[in-house]
Amino acid sequence: MSDRHRGLFLVDFSWLEDFLALVDTGNFNRAAEARHLTQPAFSRRIRALEDWVGAGLFDRTTHRVTLTPGGERFRPIAEDLVRRLLQGREEVRQVSDGAAASLRFAATHVLSLTFFPLWLRSLEARTRLGPVNLVSDTMRACEQIMRAGQAQFLLCHHHPTLAGGLDDGPFRSVRVGDDLLLPVRAAGMSFTLDDAAVPHLAYSPDSALGRIVEVACGRQTPDPVFTSHLATVLRAMALDGRGVAWLPRSLIEDDLARGTLLRAGGPEWDAPVEIRLFRARARQSPAAESFWAALG
Repeated sequence: MSDRHRGLFLVDFSWLEDFLALVDTGNFNRAAEARHLTQPAFSRRIRALEDWVGAGLFDRTTHRVTLTPGGERFRPIAEDLVRRLLQGREEVRQVSDGAAASLRFAATHVLSLTFFPLWLRSLEARTRLGPVNLVSDTMRACEQIMRAGQAQFLLCHHHPTLAGGLDDGPFRSVRVGDDLLLPVRAAGMSFTLDDAAVPHLAYSPDSALGRIVEVACGRQTPDPVFTSHLATVLRAMALDGRGVAWLPRSLIEDDLARGTLLRAGGPEWDAPVEIRLFRARARQSPAAESFWAALG
């Protein structure tokens, strides 16, 4: 075996996970903490990976650690390798456990409550599905679950002008529904978005809905007086008269019909969004491929 091919077996799989942790955080201390390592030990492992690659992967001269051009090229390779290995391990375990027919979904909190149950029922009316496992979390956490191969599909809100973490590379998606983010207030509250100091009930940075609101509305949103990554929490705060929140119509249709929540602005403040299902481009289990084919 040549030295070149022998070197392929010297890379530590955990180095790739270290690399992706540093890409995600942009900070050695936070990445080391996420990987349960001391900062010096973590730095040595990143340096070992760079030595193995034969090029620097990170620019350490800026406040936030950024990728070099070589690091940018290496990133999708590392993501694909980690995802394939972890997904392969999961599939082997499923075969051993007799659970290869199961479908594993990750979905954002609000769609887990509003869209997923009815959508699943409509699919079951058209095709036979096996056992289904659903993990509900923030968009950022769901993306990490997908990259780790722990779910076959990700269901989320999506806006075409806001590129997400799975919009390119080893993933693809299909549109499965539509929704609308509406600015709403409690009945009896007089504030609207025309007010200079309207209290804004905002999404946290971990929520994709917050990023969609900022981009899709095309104007400056008010400063927040309350922040949460859960649309259900913002709905409760809005119903309590605490301020204006952009909430998915799928979540508040009953509130609008009863008049307990009212629009707080005109249609120019609305944010139309798609509901998309993401999957890996690589071939998955027969059950997952059969499910994907049934979507068409």
